[in-house]
Amino acid sequence: MAALNLWRTAFVLVLGTFMATLDSTIVSVGVETLAERFDASVTEVQWVTTAYLLAVVTAVPASGWLAARFGGRRTWLTAVVVFVAASLLCGLAGSLPMLVAFRVLQGLAGGLLPPTGQALLARAAGPDRIGRLISVVGVVPLLSPVLGPLASGAILDVADWPWLFYVNLPVGVVAVLLGLRYVAADQPTDPREPFDFRGAALLSPGLAAVVFGLTGFSDGYPQWLSATAVVVGLLMLAAFVRHGLRVRAPLLDPRLFTRPPFGAAALALVVLGASVFGTMFLLPLYLRRGAGLGAWDTGLLLVPQGIGAAAGSVLVHRLVDRLAPRTLVVSGIGFVALGTAAFTQLGPELPDVVLVISLLLRGFGAAMISAPVLALVYRSLEKTQLPKAAGALNLLNTLGGSVGTAVLALVLQNRLAARGADVAAAFADTFWWVLGLVVVAVAGAARLPKERSR
Repeated sequence: MAALNLWRTAFVLVLGTFMATLDSTIVSVGVETLAERFDASVTEVQWVTTAYLLAVVTAVPASGWLAARFGGRRTWLTAVVVFVAASLLCGLAGSLPMLVAFRVLQGLAGGLLPPTGQALLARAAGPDRIGRLISVVGVVPLLSPVLGPLASGAILDVADWPWLFYVNLPVGVVAVLLGLRYVAADQPTDPREPFDFRGAALLSPGLAAVVFGLTGFSDGYPQWLSATAVVVGLLMLAAFVRHGLRVRAPLLDPRLFTRPPFGAAALALVVLGASVFGTMFLLPLYLRRGAGLGAWDTGLLLVPQGIGAAAGSVLVHRLVDRLAPRTLVVSGIGFVALGTAAFTQLGPELPDVVLVISLLLRGFGAAMISAPVLALVYRSLEKTQLPKAAGALNLLNTLGGSVGTAVLALVLQNRLAARGADVAAAFADTFWWVLGLVVVAVAGAARLPKERSR
């Protein structure tokens, strides 16, 4: 009965993660539809996605303090309710500025869901069961870059754009009702901990400025504005690190990254986020622009990565408690590298079956990286440390995805200018950078424990 209750809890908590991660990609296929509806340029409509991303990056660092101050279950339920309300408002938006504003609200709530849900799950499972549990629920963030464009294409084929947001309503309502019943109430671990206002004023805006600046380089914003944003953001982050080392309870403790195995795990997750989300940015763009496929066909061709991730999670579920984390993670990186290699040869002569096999390998390998890393970290921490650690890990994964995507977009822009009419060659050049990111991940994986967890 205890095991059944734990899996029920996991199912409920993963609904929140599913909504938040899916919403980061579901709008991508609908950009042209929104531009038509609001009589705006594609660059202006892109703020619907950028605003959500910046809000998520801003909210994640505060998740640990909120859970410690008010309790994880209360924080998670409140975030789901706000996310559902914001989704409704997005669908009802009468102008593009209104839609962007409601997407900010949606992103602030969405940024709290994955870390808070993971911390609740790690606490409920305990060190003995967290490995197997996270191997199943951890596959959800890997599926969202695949399912988002597919769901978006399917919705827009049969309904108008507001349903890109209304689709969250039934999922959110079910999550709240089941959460009230199956997610056990927890007590705040530090109800008197003061909020780190100075840290929040440095960390969240600093992260948002860096992401905005890097995104601006590829989205056509003035070069001086993008460069200034990146420099200011980096200076604010440096100031936050200095501040975090001097206070007792910083919003995010920089010392976490110096404690093994957290530092090595952090590097692996950053690179994984950059590789997964970067590829899911580049490949659909190539299939639409270079290969001339429609939205639905593009989505279908990306499904094998989700199938590979599901298969990888099944294998990890069986092996996560038997093999050393380093063995699983390095093997996963090998599969991701093998799957990425074919994309460096993109062109009309590359058969679709090669793309399918490559995506299967990438999905399979990615599942072998994330679950062992998360399980290893959560096993090494006290329960009181879980909320802030979960926030830090999710922040790194989000940053890896957003910064990696922005950098790859800039590289692609440069290669398109250099290659001229040879679009496929420009994308192939850019995928060499993705392959380079995968190789960098080995540096983090090599520092993971070579003995299995006990």
